Order: sequence, then C-alpha cells, then structure tokens
Amino acid sequence: MQSQTRYIEGKKFETRIGVHRVICDQPVSEGGSDAGMTPPELLLASLGACAGHYAAEYLRTRSLPLAGLSVQVSAEKLAQPARLGSFHVKVDAGHVDERHRQGLLRAVKTCLIHNTLATTPAIEIEIIDAVAELAA
Repeated sequence: MQSQTRYIEGKKFETRIGVHRVICDQPVSEGGSDAGMTPPELLLASLGACAGHYAAEYLRTRSLPLAGLSVQVSAEKLAQPARLGSFHVKVDAGHVDERHRQGLLRAVKTCLIHNTLATTPAIEIEIIDAVAELAA
C-alpha cells in the first residue's frame, strides 16, 4: 500500500492513492484556505470509516439493519510531543440486543486502523533528493 503526497500551495497538499485523491489543508485561522480536512481530521475520518466498515460487515452477515449506522470519533490533542491521544469511538447501530452489542464491539476492535493505532507501528523517515536520484 502506498500513497503520494505533493505540495500544492499555501498550506494545501494533495494525496493520491490509486485513482483517488484527497486534499488536506489548514483552517483559515491557521493560514490555510480550509480547502480540505487537516491531517489529524483525516486520521479521525480514517478510524471512523474503518470502524463503520467492520460494524456494517458484522450487521450485514447477521441480517441486522444497517440503516442509521453511524460512527463518531473524537480525540484529545496533546503536546510534548504534539500528537492525538485518548481516541473515543462511538458506534450507533440502533437497537441491538446485548449479544449483538458485544459481537459488534469485538468486530469493531478488529478494524485495521484501530489495531494500527493500538500497537505502536514502526515509522521510518527518509529525506531524499528526487532530482539528484533521477540524475544518477
């Protein structure tokens, strides 16, 4: 899995993955043009969409209604170092009995993004000079 992000202007970036693209920007109050989600907002959206997918699959395989399924994700912004912490995911699947509530909880906890955030991933950062690499 790979993405490509490029600077556009101001505080705006475009990320492409396959045929899809996402614009990230900063709010006007932070010097951006608010043309897209901020990177932290995109992270919350990713967690919410992943949790929603796993919840929907659980409900679908049990022929339970999906109408009204929604996910709300919040996180506290922390400092030293700057990061998001204390993620809170609320899944509203309407009225489901206790057995299905527990099953739904187990299903959502298998979400790829949840598991990635719950386990510290290795992140390698490399600074390159693409122009120099092309010339070599």
